[in-house]
Amino acid sequence: MREYRVKPIESLSRGLHVLEVLRGMRAASPHDLHRATGIPKPTLIRILWTAHRHGLVWRRMVDGAFLPAHTLQPRSAEDDEAWLVEIASPVLEELSRRLQWPSVLAVPRLDHMETLETNSSRTYFDVLPRRPHGFRVNVLRSASGRAYLAFCPPGERAAVLARLRQRDVPAHRLAFDAPELERVLAATRERGYGVRAADFGGDYARPRAEVDDGRESIAVPVRFGERVAGTINLTWRRQVLSRTGMVQRHLPDLRAAVRTVEERARAAGLSGPGPHRDPRPRTG
Repeated sequence: MREYRVKPIESLSRGLHVLEVLRGMRAASPHDLHRATGIPKPTLIRILWTAHRHGLVWRRMVDGAFLPAHTLQPRSAEDDEAWLVEIASPVLEELSRRLQWPSVLAVPRLDHMETLETNSSRTYFDVLPRRPHGFRVNVLRSASGRAYLAFCPPGERAAVLARLRQRDVPAHRLAFDAPELERVLAATRERGYGVRAADFGGDYARPRAEVDDGRESIAVPVRFGERVAGTINLTWRRQVLSRTGMVQRHLPDLRAAVRTVEERARAAGLSGPGPHRDPRPRTG
């Protein structure tokens, strides 16, 4: 390249350095970037906000981390899931502005659902308990898990159930009751959305009699053809509104949000991440 005898723009150099570091870290808080670059936090915030306005970075709501925008760089098959979260995040934020109840984007794993994004911090009526990115959700008893199992391909569902049956524990009991499980999944397909098991109180293993978060949820699958890439739910306090009331008021809004995610993902060339990535061990 031709050499120019000009003074470099130091502020631009700092900004590009931050983007380079962030790309290597994949996700980072301002504190993480401060430790990695030595740049003062107020300067980092200005850099990140400017980059955000130009579509170079985005901020995940579930934990406040900044991530490089995948829409501006080449994508591999392994990046599909990150693309899904990036596409879904602004849709969830808009949903929270209109409904004021929290929602969660969850994706299937080997034998459970994992939460990747939530608009809880943006809601007015209610805020979900703080849970880490990657919270583990029971696939048999949660609304999100049932929405996934009901609509995923039969072979995929059989593989998930086979894994669950390797551990004969109360949290997996439904996997051993084929007639009851089929009844639950058939009802889910007929409704078009998943609901919580009657004794599910939000904890992975313990029943509502032992742990009760006081909530109810409905969930709709995010689908690409036969593939279920994840689910988006809507959750609220049972004492405030019945399930019937919530469905009548806001199920159309939830379905519209899911359609928007599906349409934007297809436009970006996303076919949906696979459910069988082996995640690091987590509890929940």
